[in-house]
Amino acid sequence: MLGVLRIQGALATAGHARLLSARLLASKSTTDMTTNRGESTQSPATEHFDIIIGGGGLVGTTLAAALAKNSTLADKKVLLLEGAPEFRGFNPTGPYQNRVSAINHNSIELFKSIDAWTHIESARYKPVKQMQVWESNTDALIQFQHDNFASDVACIIENDLILDAVYARVKEAPNVEILNKARIQCVRLPRDSNSNLSELQLQDGRSFSCDLLIGADGANSVVRKEMNVDVFSLNYDRMGVVATLELGEDACDNSVAWQRFLPNGPVALLPLTDRLSSLVWSTTNEQAKMLQALPPTEFVDALNEAFCRQYPRVELADKAVQALNSLFGHNGSQHQVQYPPRVCGVLDKSRATFPLGFLHASSYVCNGAALVGDAAHRVHPLAGQGVNLGFSDVRYLVESLAAGAYAGFKLGDKQHLIKYERKCLAKNVPIMLGVHGLHTLYATQFSPVVLLRSLGLQLTQNLPPVKNLFMRGAMGQ
Repeated sequence: MLGVLRIQGALATAGHARLLSARLLASKSTTDMTTNRGESTQSPATEHFDIIIGGGGLVGTTLAAALAKNSTLADKKVLLLEGAPEFRGFNPTGPYQNRVSAINHNSIELFKSIDAWTHIESARYKPVKQMQVWESNTDALIQFQHDNFASDVACIIENDLILDAVYARVKEAPNVEILNKARIQCVRLPRDSNSNLSELQLQDGRSFSCDLLIGADGANSVVRKEMNVDVFSLNYDRMGVVATLELGEDACDNSVAWQRFLPNGPVALLPLTDRLSSLVWSTTNEQAKMLQALPPTEFVDALNEAFCRQYPRVELADKAVQALNSLFGHNGSQHQVQYPPRVCGVLDKSRATFPLGFLHASSYVCNGAALVGDAAHRVHPLAGQGVNLGFSDVRYLVESLAAGAYAGFKLGDKQHLIKYERKCLAKNVPIMLGVHGLHTLYATQFSPVVLLRSLGLQLTQNLPPVKNLFMRGAMGQ
């Protein structure tokens, strides 16, 4: 009997040892996951956060910084899942990059509220004092500027500089963790489970849960697909060509943004410095590939021709524009097209292309989840509104979450999240329809359409209250 008891005691001791060993291993696994703020690694452990942002980029990273800065939400545990490797930083003395954004007044105010604007301001950016948009088939044009150029129309900032500024704020936040190379494999929202939590699994097998999952994962959003909302999308069958350009000596202070509507799509020059500009040229897929492959000198020639070439005129539209100017008491010299400075070079390896399209989700929220940025909406770059709409989403979402948390709502409660959606829809839908309408109007050379769009453009130029309304909308005011 004593021998049996000894054997049982030995077995029990061995069992306790195995249990203790298993607990120590589980504890180590959890510690490894919670302390790593760099690249994601394999782990079966699950960890809970108050808010998980699926997707980084400009909008997702700015959202993380804004959540950390808000006093009501500063105690919420936030996880930022970034699919890209760790951000390498920005060198303000290095070459100018080809991906830039025209940042409006509201977005600048957002950067100021999260203490990111001084970082941008101390590096480099270019204020836009005036903007000119003109037609290639008629003399119709519109020019935007404040009276006596009292303030800027927009600011041109490199995307990586914006990221550098907001990452600096995120990395200072004690309540925000960052996981790089972290791609979402699947999502389960509260409606699909007995839990009130949103759950997700990464492609590397790691699992997380949260009260609110925010989809900032772009136009092909995994979060949006799991929300099962209707999506209206269009492939424009067009591509955008970007490049960094060197200007001639006639550039002066180079503070004007230029955009000309060509038969195949708009071409725009955005100022970077007194002698550098950024190109955004929207055109057919075939022409985009051709422009990408041209030798530098031929590419520069094609670009200068695009801004200065006389395209076939629509005589009826030309006469209608002249009559409209006469009706308002303006002669031809008062509305004469100015031409941008001559392009004399393109920086090596700065040319790139990207596809253009339109997308809008029928709803931005559901129980346990919300969408921001390109996951909710995508527009043509002709008006420079895409990323500004995303930053507007950030501001509205943080305001709504803070108000809801203060009132005692759960972070993922749709009844309160719907207030965020309503604010966004009221702002985003009119702008998106306007941009899509402009793209559609300028995608044809049908004479009656050319007549209508030319009259609309010139009428706006001749009616300062209407023009100021459009300018305030573009500035986010």
